[in-house]
Amino acid sequence: MTENYDAILIVSFGGPEQRDDVIPFLENVLRGKPVPRERLLEVAEHYYHFDGISPINQQVRELITALQTELTHSGINLPIYWGNRNWHPMLADTLRQMADDGIKHAIAFFTSAYSSYSGCRQYRENIQQAQAEVGESAPQVDKLRVFYNHPDFIAANVDHIRTALVNLPDNANVAFTAHSIPMSMADNCNYVAQLTETCRLIANELQIPSDRWKLVYQSRSGRPTDPWLEPDIGDHIRTLHSNGVASLVIAPVGFLSDHMEVLFDLDEEAKVLCEELGMALSRAATVGTHPLFISMIRELIQERFGQTTNRRALGSFGPNHDVCPMNCCLYTVPTGRPVAPKH
Repeated sequence: MTENYDAILIVSFGGPEQRDDVIPFLENVLRGKPVPRERLLEVAEHYYHFDGISPINQQVRELITALQTELTHSGINLPIYWGNRNWHPMLADTLRQMADDGIKHAIAFFTSAYSSYSGCRQYRENIQQAQAEVGESAPQVDKLRVFYNHPDFIAANVDHIRTALVNLPDNANVAFTAHSIPMSMADNCNYVAQLTETCRLIANELQIPSDRWKLVYQSRSGRPTDPWLEPDIGDHIRTLHSNGVASLVIAPVGFLSDHMEVLFDLDEEAKVLCEELGMALSRAATVGTHPLFISMIRELIQERFGQTTNRRALGSFGPNHDVCPMNCCLYTVPTGRPVAPKH
């Protein structure tokens, strides 16, 4: 059955846009999580390194502009709203504005390509909490399917990685990176399987042998005693160096835009490490506003509008579900006394 949608909602993580925003923003991010205050202050320094400005909000604005143009050209003339989990514009404020504007039923695009608690279920919980704050006038919100194996998502990444490979030797390695998550979260979702499939599809298209690419992780937080997905990008770089690898492309396929984790953890820390080891490094761009990525979002919207029945997907798993099962990506935040971070 085709639903009658009257708006598009972009749902994202949010980020500070001045120094005074940094601590309140991080307190929102870490609310209810057993992360030591020392770790919060350490991460704050990453933001201060960039004058307290995360690029993520501006990148969402650019995505909305590009998507609005794409939709208009396709005859979809609906307003696009934007709400964040952790910083302004906050989801509750956005849903309140939508209610005031008479919006009844929106389709949501989450700025996350993969299934996990933090990348999908938590955003759905955020929407439910915001709806409860707004009350009975709050619009209904459905989400688009995850798109890790959509042909245009793969092609946009292939394009950027191919560009990154140009100035390196033909035998360069590729490290695909994604945000690490706790094993207790990873064990209850398809995050690793989906990421692995994305990497495999990209590597196959670029004809990169399996011994020259690897999925690794970055930006872990939380208690060092809790197991998280590994290996870390820094450890992987050291292993490659010890094995005689002299050139590397880092492809942050787990991220949709070049926000803080990409700028600091890759363009600063990983770059310095490669320089110290004498390893040539090229970092591939994220999909950002690549035309194929924007057209993919438009296509996913058209799917839900009933304008196309061709649910495109590559690889072994086919198109993901539109409506998440009740037990999808379950996760309980661990409790206990925090301990000092490793780094």
